[in-house]
Amino acid sequence: MQETILILDFGSQYTQLIARRVRELNVYCEIYPFNKLPEIHENIKGVILSGSPYSVRDKNAPIPELSKIKGVVPLLGVCYGAQFLAHSNGGKVKPSKVREYGRANLNYVDDKNKLLKDININTQVWMSHGDTILEMPENFKTIVSTNDVKYAGFQIEGENTFGIQFHPEVYHTTQGSVLLKNFIVDICKCSQTWTPDSFVETTIKNLKEKLGDDKVILGLSGGVDSTVAAVLLHKAIGKNLYCIFVDNGLLRKNEFPQVLDSYKNMGLNVKGVDAKQFFYDALKNITEPEAKRKAIGKVFIDVFDKESHKIKDVKWLAQGTIYPDVIESHSVNGPSATIKSHHNVGGLPDYMKLKIVEPLNVLFKDEVRRVGRALNITNNILGRHPFPGPGLGIRILGDITEEKVRILQEADDIYIQGLKDFDLYDKVWQAGTILLPVKSVGVMGDERTYENVVALRAVSSTDGMTADWSPLPYDFLSKISSEIINKVKGINRVVYDISSKPPATIEWE
Repeated sequence: MQETILILDFGSQYTQLIARRVRELNVYCEIYPFNKLPEIHENIKGVILSGSPYSVRDKNAPIPELSKIKGVVPLLGVCYGAQFLAHSNGGKVKPSKVREYGRANLNYVDDKNKLLKDININTQVWMSHGDTILEMPENFKTIVSTNDVKYAGFQIEGENTFGIQFHPEVYHTTQGSVLLKNFIVDICKCSQTWTPDSFVETTIKNLKEKLGDDKVILGLSGGVDSTVAAVLLHKAIGKNLYCIFVDNGLLRKNEFPQVLDSYKNMGLNVKGVDAKQFFYDALKNITEPEAKRKAIGKVFIDVFDKESHKIKDVKWLAQGTIYPDVIESHSVNGPSATIKSHHNVGGLPDYMKLKIVEPLNVLFKDEVRRVGRALNITNNILGRHPFPGPGLGIRILGDITEEKVRILQEADDIYIQGLKDFDLYDKVWQAGTILLPVKSVGVMGDERTYENVVALRAVSSTDGMTADWSPLPYDFLSKISSEIINKVKGINRVVYDISSKPPATIEWE
């Protein structure tokens, strides 16, 4: 079994960032809700307790069962996790008298403590909590402090159990990666062997064992996730993989033929299905975002059901689900609330009678790309921006018509091609155009117009969990705005979205 670091989620916005930092050390980790612990086996090398929006003093504060963890395997409590360890062992945790949010500097570091090896005095850390530890339990030793936080970090004597009240996983903690490496590599003794090449080798082996001679169908989208999933499956089961690429009428301009063409030299068995009208009919007069997602998901399943019956004895449906999809789509008491449903996560209707295989469901997006490179997939596919499963259906606010799709496709094509021409495409994480449900007065020539407004969106991110709006050059935005207004009939105004996530989301719906 794979060496694993277990991360217990108490609902912090930073929990997934902890996981990404562990993965960057080439160590596998998994996130579990604090109240749904897996069996603790010998390959779990250490456990990290995340932060939380709760206070340990709250009536409904999340309380993990640590009897099989604390003192048995190395344990690191971060923020809430540290406060819980102190509180549950007889220490005092109270509301902070001074503001403890933002940058702080360490004024005391126990340089002999193995968690703090190579951590410098005065190094910057990031605080984000309303409570603080005022009194430590007897067997807790202070190992790090700031000017305002005396007990910024501790170790329980005689145990590899540590707590820190700052966040090592965020960029603002300048030596956070050093501290995490000390815990993961030196204290937990992880071997750092979880690499893209090892993932490919292990996954193909597991897929062969799991699928045997069974037939599998997979919905391709032309994006990174489904393509990497397809290549992994193809290497495992060859001709028994049947790929279906559905034109749902909500793709980018000319995307259907272009994607089919891109797969010609990859050895994949791909069938294109024109199902545009089915989707348009199902979406007629639907305006609510979640209702649109569900309608698109239902038609998608119906099309797949029809296509799967054309192939005898299909037993599996493969999906390109990735780890953030899995985490976001399962909410429990405490961990992050579900923001939106994911059409590719969860069960299928009973009538399909297909089992699900998800070869990428433990990977973050950047890891999927690294695995794709290990599989020698071309960069024109691996470098593509993320594109939502419901496609332009959630970039057209309000009801969806073929004419609105045409307008948005034309505007989006100008924008995306412009990003490529200006050498900006690879400098942003994701970009897209949104058709707004408002009309605007304009002047074209001597005529007054009353037409549609589109918003341009571009963000920088590493995994889509948080994102900053991209400050695209003014000359670029000016050129694209002018080109869209002049060339796309039905649009007379272009605006640029400068919202970050949080509080906004990357997509508008």
